[in-house]
Amino acid sequence: MKAIKKSLTEEEYLYLDFSHQTKGCIFPLHTSVTLFLLSYCDCKIFKICLVVTKEVSRDSSLLRDDLIQDVEIQIISRQELPPIVQNCCLPAVVERSDNFCRAGLAVVLRHIIQKSYEADPLKKELLELLGFKKTCLKACAEVSQWTRLCELTIPLAIENFLRESSDQPLTIPVEILQLEKKLSEPVRVHNDDKLRRQKLKQQKADGVGPPVTKGKAKSKVHTQETSEGLDSSSKSLELKVAFSKLTVQEEPATTNREPSHIRKAKASDLPPLEHVFAEGLYFTLADIVLLPCIHHFLVIISRKFSEKLVEFPLLASWYQRIQEVPGVKTAASKCGIQFLHLPKLLTTSTEQHPNLCEVPGVEEQSDPLFIGGPRPTMAKLMEKGIEVMFSPHPCPTWTLDWNVLPAAVSPKEGKMSSDRALRKQQQLNNLVYVVTNQAKPGDRIVDFCSGGGHVGIVLAHMLPSCQVTLIENKELSLIRAKKRSDELGLSNIWFIQANMEYFTGMFNIGVALHACGVATDMVIEHCIKTRASFVTCPCCYGFIQNTSKFNFPKSEQFKKTLSYKEHMILCRFADQTAVQLPPQRRLIGKQCMCLVDLDRARAAEECGYSVQVISMEPESCSPKNNMIVGVPI
Repeated sequence: MKAIKKSLTEEEYLYLDFSHQTKGCIFPLHTSVTLFLLSYCDCKIFKICLVVTKEVSRDSSLLRDDLIQDVEIQIISRQELPPIVQNCCLPAVVERSDNFCRAGLAVVLRHIIQKSYEADPLKKELLELLGFKKTCLKACAEVSQWTRLCELTIPLAIENFLRESSDQPLTIPVEILQLEKKLSEPVRVHNDDKLRRQKLKQQKADGVGPPVTKGKAKSKVHTQETSEGLDSSSKSLELKVAFSKLTVQEEPATTNREPSHIRKAKASDLPPLEHVFAEGLYFTLADIVLLPCIHHFLVIISRKFSEKLVEFPLLASWYQRIQEVPGVKTAASKCGIQFLHLPKLLTTSTEQHPNLCEVPGVEEQSDPLFIGGPRPTMAKLMEKGIEVMFSPHPCPTWTLDWNVLPAAVSPKEGKMSSDRALRKQQQLNNLVYVVTNQAKPGDRIVDFCSGGGHVGIVLAHMLPSCQVTLIENKELSLIRAKKRSDELGLSNIWFIQANMEYFTGMFNIGVALHACGVATDMVIEHCIKTRASFVTCPCCYGFIQNTSKFNFPKSEQFKKTLSYKEHMILCRFADQTAVQLPPQRRLIGKQCMCLVDLDRARAAEECGYSVQVISMEPESCSPKNNMIVGVPI
């Protein structure tokens, strides 16, 4: 009971977009998904506000009761949102203090699960929704194709499909084809070797022929299978494992060793594990997100184009199976979702959808003239007049007087060693000098990928007339930052737990200290869109790769000279700057860092910016000691 009281006293507001509703669905689908999770968790600890556009009536009686049973909802306009939420995409959750916001579907859903569990620790099955190591949909959509598919592209594609299906020829969303393909792929789990050997043993006992190897096994459709009678040998091993976890039953312990022929079987000869749920064997948050979306897709398909159902056997099988998860049917009913009774599909996944080959993938770029190693690549750039060149540091000896600053301002408060804290102070000296010389009273400064708030807290303390916003995807890091801010009594600081794409506010200066890989490019892009200045210190060059948002090289000057593979060579060697490496190797790493950042600088210059690549002082403050400083012209 103590846990419940504690949770209820921490008043939080949940803001959801509302555009319109149809039978069994509130739009946008992000709102339907959030309401479905609240229903599944039986969570009533949030004050829920539907945020309507000017065109939508605020009359709450227009909301169908069968869509939001047992949920009290307030309807407000966007102008009534707290200021911090007006800078974010919805859904969003805000604490009563109004300076800590969680925004974006995955972040908000994960928070709902955590708060529901804290309110009732007996509901351990709720934490299981977060998956192995609690990482389900934790990776940001900008870098995780799976998070992007679940969180962004499938909901948007289904909304477009529902809007267009009434008056246009049917076009199956490519994202649905991607999901069907995903469900056909072999499952990888942390104990998969053990499970695959158990499956091989079961197949031998049932007289099943030798498994097909290399991940091309036939995926049978289990449209009639339920969680009942799973002890029958006819049920697949995957189903037994999946539903034993859902019913909080441990897998029976086996004291006997596996037979010799099972133990000695090569890994390549073991049968692949097949999908039971979206991420593999276990029911997770990904299934919660996908269910309302896929349900509405199947409703249209079954009513208007029933002959198309046969093209999605794995999706149909997943849809039937998810209904057997305890609590799903009850939660769906409260949200107005009336499950379909699909016909039994005999098609297997080897009969691919005719358009599946059209699903976009990563193209392997071949270059017959490619020569490995950084030196040939650097020589190629030099031939075109592109050389390693740093702009002079504006004030290499400037430093904050850390001894007179409050203790909570220092990175030593961030629980790090004294040596590391000293290097962090040196890094901050560089960034703070540049930002404080650019900032004007009233400016809005955003610390992207803020971590524990080392940059943002110093800036908020040094620039009390500016509004500083910390944006970070990791909750614990932001909570530590907020604790330090509260100790300082800062009133000009906001904390937003969100992926970068969900921050939509205007600002004047963007800062990022050691934003990993393409996160630096995302920060620069965000600043360019807003015509804001930027001060970034890149990190993890080896993680740079082409994404849905970026292709490398970025600038026209570098594109004309280097292939993608040659650019990747620079990125990989740019990571070789650790102090324990030989001096010559570190020098090459530093040169590669400079060239990668010069490409970023040239790309920003093409967008109307004046950009400098500067080496931080002292260089020993970090192996990743470049600063890219850009100011709109």
